[in-house]
Amino acid sequence: MSSISENIEKIKARVAPYKPTVIAVTKYFNELQIIKYYEMGFRDFGENRVKDALEKIDKLPEYVKKDSRFHLIGHLQTNKAKLAVGNFDLIHSVDSVKLAEAINNEAEKKGIVQNILLQINNAKEEQKSGFYPEEIKEAFKKVMQMQSVKISGVMNMAPINSSEEELHYLFRNIKQINDELQSEFKLELKQISMGMSRDFMIALEEGATMIRLGRILFNNTQEEEN
Repeated sequence: MSSISENIEKIKARVAPYKPTVIAVTKYFNELQIIKYYEMGFRDFGENRVKDALEKIDKLPEYVKKDSRFHLIGHLQTNKAKLAVGNFDLIHSVDSVKLAEAINNEAEKKGIVQNILLQINNAKEEQKSGFYPEEIKEAFKKVMQMQSVKISGVMNMAPINSSEEELHYLFRNIKQINDELQSEFKLELKQISMGMSRDFMIALEEGATMIRLGRILFNNTQEEEN
C-alpha cells in the first residue's frame, strides 16, 4: 500500500491546481478496498454497474456511506433506472431522453430529485452512447422540463486511440457545449465529467471539473477504468 500511497500523492499534487473532484473508480475492487481508499482521503467513488455497486455500498460501514458520494459512471439501461435512482449522488451517463424520463418517473415516485449529467458523444463513436452535439440542445430542452431530475452538467468519454491534439479538441468542445447550454437555458451547469487515467491532465487543462480515475490510482498502471 505504501507505493500506491506515494503514487496517489503524486497524482493529487498534479491535479491540485485545477481543484477537480477526483472520482475513484472502484469497478474492480470490493468494499474492503473502498474502505482503504476512504481512509486515504477519497470521498467520491464511481461504479459502472448498478447491481454490483449496490452490493458493495450495502456492505460499507455507516460512517463511510454517510461521508461518501457515489457516482454511476457506466451505461444505465432504462429498466435499471429504478435501482439507480436515489442510490447514487450523481448519474453521469444519461444518454437519451427516454432514460431521463425513466429516471424522472422513478425519482418522482420516491419523492426526490435525482442529479444527472447528460453524456455527449462528440467523437460520434458508434459503439458508445451519448447525444451528438447537434442533438444536445433539443434533448436538454426536454430534460430540463422534468421536475424530478436536475441536470448538473455534462459527461464525455474520449476515444481510446485519440492523439493529444484530438483530445484537446474534443475536451475543449465539451466545455464549449456546456457553456453554450448554460448561456442559452440560463441554468448553472457546474459539472463537466471528462478525463480518465490516460487523459485526465488534458481534460483538466480543457475545463474538466470531475475526473474518473481507476487503476492509475490503485496500481500505477495506465489501464482503463471504463
